[in-house]
Amino acid sequence: MSERLITEVLELLPHRYPFLMIDRILELEPGKRIVALKNVTFNEPHFTGHYPGYPVMPGVLMIEALAQAGGIVASAELSKEELKRATMLFGGVDKARFKREVIPGDALLLSGEIVKKRGGFWWFQGEAKVGDELACSATLQGFIRIEK
Repeated sequence: MSERLITEVLELLPHRYPFLMIDRILELEPGKRIVALKNVTFNEPHFTGHYPGYPVMPGVLMIEALAQAGGIVASAELSKEELKRATMLFGGVDKARFKREVIPGDALLLSGEIVKKRGGFWWFQGEAKVGDELACSATLQGFIRIEK
């Protein structure tokens, strides 16, 4: 599937500034896989305290970025009407590994695939890279609840 701009990201995710971690979807197969982009910029609020004089993106925010990528893959299968009634929830994280610091100016490439689905639950295996270097990898669990 072709690139999707931020306006389309906003249709698929409930997150907004300052917690939206996806700037662009580069590839998307709903219910299957994604490649997305997070541009890391110095003006993000967490850099004022993590760490002054040595800004490093917190690992927990890399995990959040991967969770949002997984949420997009899962929510892209929903109809527009279901999306209006949907709440996405983070269920867990396993096998998280951090291999490289991510700093302002980096382009964080987020990729992954749904490896298991059961009911409204989904498991997403994801990686975050800067160029060809692995920054973070994890298996994430999420849940989509659709109100009646």
